[in-house]
Amino acid sequence: MTAAASATAPRLRARLAACEAEGRAALIVYLTQGDPSPEATPDLVAAAAAAGADVVELGVPFSDPSADGTVIQAAMGRALAAGGGLPGALDAVAAVRARGVDVPIVLFGYYNPIFVYGVDAFAARAAAAGVDAALTVDLPVDELDELRLPLAARGVGVVPLVAPTSTDDRIARVRAVAPPFVYYISLTGVTGAALAAGQVAAVRVDAIRAAAGAPVAVGFGIKTAADAARVAAVADGVVVGSALVQRIADAPPGGAAAAVAAFVAELRAGLRAGLG
Repeated sequence: MTAAASATAPRLRARLAACEAEGRAALIVYLTQGDPSPEATPDLVAAAAAAGADVVELGVPFSDPSADGTVIQAAMGRALAAGGGLPGALDAVAAVRARGVDVPIVLFGYYNPIFVYGVDAFAARAAAAGVDAALTVDLPVDELDELRLPLAARGVGVVPLVAPTSTDDRIARVRAVAPPFVYYISLTGVTGAALAAGQVAAVRVDAIRAAAGAPVAVGFGIKTAADAARVAAVADGVVVGSALVQRIADAPPGGAAAAVAAFVAELRAGLRAGLG
């Protein structure tokens, strides 16, 4: 672990540490930038933060997803049609920070838009906007340094993915990245799939945490407050994406922020109840 890597994403690391000190898992929610409109995105991030989200993953619209299920694919399509994209995502983070919203934000997406934008230019703009970390679904740990190093030089972290099929050797290699947390994909499938009862094993999460040397957030298939509470019992963070994106899609015109606030508050209440 290099000093530069371990010093990245201080706001995100501090939030996760605070959750640990409180004896609870962090609530991490996913929103697609530009859905239902680019102008609405800062409002949705602010609403999620005010309702109790500890971390917001902001999805960058992209035309060729590989891990997104039908709900997020549809959101990506709506966002792209509305003019969303990587520049808009960076602008949205800057707008959130200009409002004084301090929730940690992870840009979540694919490497192609960053490569086209220019890695160094992206790193500089992400840092200036107030991005805490980046997660690129299609950039494995073997290739992560080409993004990680420019980001680390500016204090921005990277969040690697670990899958049920990841070998012990690959998980151990994540430690050198010194991530603020590791995103553990709970199932072999796409976002929005159903999470089977007991599918997230405590022993697996414990092994990943020990090998990677970082907190473990679990995502994919978490649809309800009960799901979130069940996963929170074994994980350091719980990621809810498709279920929240669907609430936005179902909201009446002008009602997306209220829908986000209501569902995030429901999830947070479920996590509190799980502690009892």
